[in-house]
Amino acid sequence: MIELGKIQKLEVLRDTSVGMYLNAKDELDDTGVLLPTKQIPEGTEIGDEIEVFVYRDSKDRIICTTNRPKLTLGQMEYLEVVDTSKIGAFLDWGLEKDLFLPFKEMTNKVIKGRKYLVSLYIDKSDRLSATMHIGDFLELEGPFNPGEKVDGIIYEVTRERALVAIDRKYHGIILGQDLYGDFRCGNEINGRVVETRKDGKIRLSLKKLAFKQMGTDADIILERLKEYGGTLYLHDKSDPEHIKDELMMSKKAFKRAVGKLLKENKIEFIEGGMKLK
Repeated sequence: MIELGKIQKLEVLRDTSVGMYLNAKDELDDTGVLLPTKQIPEGTEIGDEIEVFVYRDSKDRIICTTNRPKLTLGQMEYLEVVDTSKIGAFLDWGLEKDLFLPFKEMTNKVIKGRKYLVSLYIDKSDRLSATMHIGDFLELEGPFNPGEKVDGIIYEVTRERALVAIDRKYHGIILGQDLYGDFRCGNEINGRVVETRKDGKIRLSLKKLAFKQMGTDADIILERLKEYGGTLYLHDKSDPEHIKDELMMSKKAFKRAVGKLLKENKIEFIEGGMKLK
């Protein structure tokens, strides 16, 4: 049986001008799936078995390839956004046709050039697509002790919490009181285990001492200024919630970091905000 989204061994049924047609060994259906000529290993003959990945090409036809995708069905992978549109985004997964990430499968807005943790699934139209809703793929109650350092990737952020895939395997969470810093979806983080909650999620903290965090907060402001073309409409009179929504930092941390950037002559104030020098 040919399985969409999986790497599998298929038998060569026949050779044509556009490539070879393959099918599962002992399968009665002789239709098969096309392996294009440029993908055929040298010396391949009818009856040989070839390890291939089965997906749909740009014309929505089921096809196979000897190239290896970065992601297969049921797995998670950290993939880069190569383009965005009104209906979704497209990810580089190592094949000629980019992987589609539908808008409804995004946990947060995605940005071209940034990476996000996604899983692969088959949609209702029998097409392979990506999803950022990966919570069901993660395990609860990981083997961690309070105070232990762990690595993870943020896969969803709200004002109340950030959800983290610890080691791409366990379910982590950062709660609102710790949501200061560059907490954006797709960020790789290094955190400290606080506790394992009753629901099995592992609570993390990323807080640093104020004097250490200050440099990080300044870098966050600089990065956001660059993203917005050099201008950011925030200032010392801005609403704290506005600052938190935009930068995920407290107003106190924001003012401290702005002071550092002013002292370093990297920014200047404009009406209603600041700009890069």
